Amino acid sequence: MADKSKTREITIIDEGGTFNAILRRFTGSKDYDFEGLGVLRKLLSNEKARLLHTIKKKKPGSIYGLAKLLGRDFKSVSDDIKLLDKFGFVDMISEKTGKRERLKPVLAVDSMHIHIKL
Repeated sequence: MADKSKTREITIIDEGGTFNAILRRFTGSKDYDFEGLGVLRKLLSNEKARLLHTIKKKKPGSIYGLAKLLGRDFKSVSDDIKLLDKFGFVDMISEKTGKRERLKPVLAVDSMHIHIKL
């Protein structure tokens, strides 16, 4: 049996000359408002796309490993992951190795739909 598709839907609405964006975590579930398009722009940056692609293709074992693969600072990657996790694009899986615990980033979605209503 095939896995159920995990989709994020983003609706951008023109309200009196300004755009507001609403993110639907999964089809048919609760909506989450963005604080304007600024957050959406941060969420859909080229760096976030590169990060998601690296998680999908290379499956890093930790945020630190992801930062090394990307050649980026750990804190910057961690901040990006927190934003993607907040909006449900990435899940953080806790894994124990000995006495240490690390968080492994995994993709939580396989597609995104953007709708613009004018």
